[in-house]
Amino acid sequence: MSVIVTGGAGFIGSCIVRTLNDMGIEDITIVDHICETDKWMNMRNKKYTEYINRDEFLEKLPEYAGKVTHIIHMGACSATTERDFDFLYKNNYEYTKTLWKFCTENQISFIYASSAATYGDGKEGFDDKEDIKRLRPLNGYGYSKQLFDLWAEKQTIAPKQHVGFKFFNVYGPNEYFKGSMASVIFHSFNKINETGEMGLFKSYKEGYEDGGQLRDFVYVKDICKVVKFMIEHEEVSGLFNLGTGQARSFYDLAASTFKAMGLEPNIKYIEMPESLRAKYQYYTQANMEKLRSVGYADDFYSLEDGAKDYVQNYLMKNYETY
Repeated sequence: MSVIVTGGAGFIGSCIVRTLNDMGIEDITIVDHICETDKWMNMRNKKYTEYINRDEFLEKLPEYAGKVTHIIHMGACSATTERDFDFLYKNNYEYTKTLWKFCTENQISFIYASSAATYGDGKEGFDDKEDIKRLRPLNGYGYSKQLFDLWAEKQTIAPKQHVGFKFFNVYGPNEYFKGSMASVIFHSFNKINETGEMGLFKSYKEGYEDGGQLRDFVYVKDICKVVKFMIEHEEVSGLFNLGTGQARSFYDLAASTFKAMGLEPNIKYIEMPESLRAKYQYYTQANMEKLRSVGYADDFYSLEDGAKDYVQNYLMKNYETY
């Protein structure tokens, strides 16, 4: 196998490179946009052939015809706060179309990141078997991902294998360079170390207690296991949810972080900024039946087990790299 991993120095991408190495695959091209960030640190313990800057890669792409078996496309602007939609359109939509077309022309596998942000406020549910044309994302990032999902659905010719993943709330090692977009566990760990307490948003919706807002938190090691499954099952194609199928509260997440650190929970409730309240999601939970229906049978990490592994084996070890 010869694999191109875009976003390969980033959070999920670098963990996938680790998984490929564990599978014995070292013929890997990492594509990313590192610039002045420290994402290069995620590459230090990986085996790969070359690194190419994102902005130079598409020009070089024709050179890989007949030389690669898979493109795993995790590279994107994943900031839900990004306001430059022209950038999102070019980077998340047009770029992905180019890779799809290359994989189609060369009949190789294409595995790419969609997002649970495509579900918008959740009024249409979180079922990957339903008509995606009904979805109304709440931010430009989610819409840029939705645009590609809709485009891919219309294509009459496709890559040898095409798999999109609607990632829910992913957490785990190697997310250290995501800034404000890193997981709540990551920020909780740092806040607890700094102040001894963690602040969670108050609730402004009937039926939800303060800190009781629910999310489907999925450990990045489970993401990697599902990607490995797809690599090993090239007969499977489609757009799939990738969460755990179990919604948990932010209180549970914070409490799990405290427990993993060997501390009693010390949680305060803070006001949610006015700018967030109108579009704030109180519930996400992936319907995982579609993934199960194609044969994926492994259990997912519980929130408690995932938090324990992440905190004790990575965060408490000076941000160990996976």
